[in-house]
Amino acid sequence: MRRHLLPAHGILRGARRVARLAQTSPNLDNCGVSVVRTNAAAAMLGVSPNTLRSWERRFGYPRPRRTQGGHRQFDLAEIEALRQAFQETHNISSAISIARQRGEGPASPARLADAFARFDEQRADRLLEESLAVRSVERTIEEVLLVAVDACAADHLPAGRSPELGFAWRYATGWLAANQRVAPPAHRADGVLLFDATAPLDVDALRVQALELALRRSGVRTLTLSADLDHERISRALRALRPTALVLAGRGAPLDRLGQLVYAARRHAAGVEVLDYCGALPDTGASTVTKLGSAPVAARDRILDRLAHREQPANLDDAFAALMDAR
Repeated sequence: MRRHLLPAHGILRGARRVARLAQTSPNLDNCGVSVVRTNAAAAMLGVSPNTLRSWERRFGYPRPRRTQGGHRQFDLAEIEALRQAFQETHNISSAISIARQRGEGPASPARLADAFARFDEQRADRLLEESLAVRSVERTIEEVLLVAVDACAADHLPAGRSPELGFAWRYATGWLAANQRVAPPAHRADGVLLFDATAPLDVDALRVQALELALRRSGVRTLTLSADLDHERISRALRALRPTALVLAGRGAPLDRLGQLVYAARRHAAGVEVLDYCGALPDTGASTVTKLGSAPVAARDRILDRLAHREQPANLDDAFAALMDAR
């Protein structure tokens, strides 16, 4: 089946329309992922939306994702790869074959989310390897891995947790753990203790792992413990790490338990600074605990900055009271 592209000036006009749509339409859901809807993708390729849909049905390529409202969203890099191949061959079957062989450019969250949706571990491995060729480990985690898992989680709301999310989450936690095992040894004197209050299949659990990995790759002595541990039995871990910063991570622990953990930590490491990551404490405006947000790299940078400029140890009772002010 032969299809003819629009003339070059037609393609340029289509591309301009895509750019204007991206800038002006509040309904164009990019969500941190380079995606376009059917009309915009068809304009880039110089064909009608119906033709693009027929390619999808016949060849399974390009393969769109669906929004919660049922709208198709195509990976922009995939569409661009197909456009270039189509210009060379003017034959859709050949163009799709070439685009698949060449790959679709640097790995994108949409392509990784599609691999998760297909339960394709080998493709996920390949996409992350592609990303590492052009991005750092930290950027790959933030810009590709976490965004893709977030997309899997969003795609299946409000129905709940899906097999696709379960696969994506387990793959991601294994990938992060593998990178942590090859992180360089610590060379900084400071230690950071993270109390993890997340749950399995919680995307924030991956953010906690990502923060620990980012800190380790920065040379910081780092230890992550569950927030469900008995606060009276963590003294050995505290003596081993001697933390200078304590990070409360995730929303899954009650404030009383967090307070007990902080109090126990400060008994063994006076002056340890308490930090909030991924919304561990409610935002009441009364707490003096520093909030790190939920982006691993930004949180890592802020921790390092505070460690470099930390103040003198505070009074234990005052620190405990400040944490309880968040209640």
